[in-house]
Amino acid sequence: MDMNQYLSMFIDESREHLQAMNDNVLSLEASPEDVSIVNNIFRSAHTLKGMSATMGFEDLASLTHEMENVLDLVRNHQLKMDEFIFDCIFKSLDALESMVDDIIQGGAGKADVADIVASLKSIVSGDYLKSGGGSAAGAAGASGAGGRAELDEFQFSILQQSIEAGVPVLRLQVHVREDCVLKAARAYMVFQTLEANGEVIQAVPSVEEIEQERFENSFTVYYISHIDKEQLSGQIGAISEIERVDVQVLDLPLLQSLMQPLASAKDEIAAAAAPAAATKAQEAKPPAGSKPAEARKPGGSGGAPVATRTIRVDIDRLDTLMNLFSELLIDRVRLEQLAGEIRRSDLIETVEHMARVSSDLQNIVLKLRMVPIDTVFNRFPRMVRDVAKTLEKKVDLIITGADTELDRTVIDEIGDPLVHLLRNAVDHGLEPTKDRIKLGKPETGTIHLRAYHSGNHVFIEVEDDGRGINREAVLKKAMQNGIVSPEQADKMSDNDVYLLLFASGFSTAEKLSDISGRGVGLDVVKTKIESLGGSLQVESKLGSGSKFSVQLPLSLSIIAAMLIRLGDEKYAIPLSSIVETMTIRKEQIRQVHKSRMVDYRQGVIPYVPLAEMFDAPGTADSLSGEVQLVIVRKGEKLAALAVDEFIGQQEIVLKSLGKYLTQTFAISGATILGDGQVALIVDPSALIK
Repeated sequence: MDMNQYLSMFIDESREHLQAMNDNVLSLEASPEDVSIVNNIFRSAHTLKGMSATMGFEDLASLTHEMENVLDLVRNHQLKMDEFIFDCIFKSLDALESMVDDIIQGGAGKADVADIVASLKSIVSGDYLKSGGGSAAGAAGASGAGGRAELDEFQFSILQQSIEAGVPVLRLQVHVREDCVLKAARAYMVFQTLEANGEVIQAVPSVEEIEQERFENSFTVYYISHIDKEQLSGQIGAISEIERVDVQVLDLPLLQSLMQPLASAKDEIAAAAAPAAATKAQEAKPPAGSKPAEARKPGGSGGAPVATRTIRVDIDRLDTLMNLFSELLIDRVRLEQLAGEIRRSDLIETVEHMARVSSDLQNIVLKLRMVPIDTVFNRFPRMVRDVAKTLEKKVDLIITGADTELDRTVIDEIGDPLVHLLRNAVDHGLEPTKDRIKLGKPETGTIHLRAYHSGNHVFIEVEDDGRGINREAVLKKAMQNGIVSPEQADKMSDNDVYLLLFASGFSTAEKLSDISGRGVGLDVVKTKIESLGGSLQVESKLGSGSKFSVQLPLSLSIIAAMLIRLGDEKYAIPLSSIVETMTIRKEQIRQVHKSRMVDYRQGVIPYVPLAEMFDAPGTADSLSGEVQLVIVRKGEKLAALAVDEFIGQQEIVLKSLGKYLTQTFAISGATILGDGQVALIVDPSALIK
């Protein structure tokens, strides 16, 4: 028996059941009396218990059994759901996910869940009501394996990316003197000092608890800064009634050890399974549950699922298929070129037929890699629920377009940026409930998460009906930080101003927050989206809300491009960035404030001589006095790229430049042409500032 095959099926099915339970518990939280939802959760738990026991993962089976006992009482009307029970169920799901992740990493799926099991047993016996269960205090006993760690997944991702980028990450333990009278005031002074030199990511206890003096004589801070360790210790130590500060510089292994063990938002793990195994597992799937009120999807049918017509395929196999097809595409272009030179009619007909067949094959191969964005979106309702509860806000997350498909490569990378945008919307976008009521707004804030196709791109939007972005506050902060000058500020459009929010370390927050990283995060969003060949736009109306729009390419593997010549070399420019091509005379290039510009439509746009910029060999001044231009776009901005010759449009295979050419300016990759030459692919967005 091939155990790897069954383990792969178990992992895949376990993750599906855990996601279904998360979704259904969120639905149940909105409709606590709906027994049909409880039945769905019970069936998923029962199936997961059976699968775990069969595979020998007894800890998993034991915990799901305790969950079953609670759910059985609820579905038989012997127990009513309350806040304590919901928190216990969610913590159980987090623990189960942690155990499945341990199995994925080669472990035995074991975890210390004694606290959670004790809480579940107390619910069944009714003892939790006697000890104050149903309150925040009662729920504290179910915090999970030996207590919670200091970092959640969101904070971990920020710190990890900072370390990888070479930015020092510090863990500070600040000790206040035992006879200190105003501990909160001293802590505030510490945070002021830290704010002046870097970015605070997390405080333990939370900032709110520190402000209310709900801590003993020390607190911990996770901090990003270039300041010298000794200098920082001296500055904090100089604050009155601070006894000492212990500063620890973190590397990745140390940071990993501090990661919260019960993280609830993990990346999807793809696993292979044979068709027979997938069919067998299909019989155990629970009926699809409805989306919760806090995270609902308009429309959609509630019909019964149809018989399965799918199989699971390892993503590595699809990558291999794509690589083989890429080589085939290169050979096809070469054959077309040779057929054009030889001019034999039978050869030309054969090559044309091969081109048609390979085009159909290309579409199929690309579609095989397309994955519904719902695989990313389905983690967000739970995350938004947890963040809103922490901030004591009421939030309605409305998801549309979850069936929109994206290339698997993009899907794997877009999750973290969307986490940042959604957390930012809940924390900074939406006003506190009391403020919304004063403003005459509904006390429940609304966040729309949308995805849709447009041309060769997918657009993802995060829109809230909150306070909006204060243009003047953003500009004031940007000028204070030296990001823009007063002269530049006067000429900036609203979108340009809003994009300043994505500058590294930029923050307009007036109050400390443990949710959105105190200004760290949006720069990570911008960097990640641009690395995927995408772009960002921001719209906002003060007092009404904000909308962040992410534009992404459908695929990162095969793109349509315009081939051009610069001197002796060939380059490719993605068609998705090109507005049009045109020819002008040299005398039409004008000097404006020491910059070369050309007339275009009703205005002027920058003139960018590519051959000069890339120092292309063999470049000579044109004798005709004419200049070939490619007009490219980045958002609302345009530029005219000067080239020596247009070669023509062609589908090209995008190849990475590897680990040694990561800092190449305005080049996003390379491709192999039909004649065997390598052509670099120009990144127009890097040329437009």
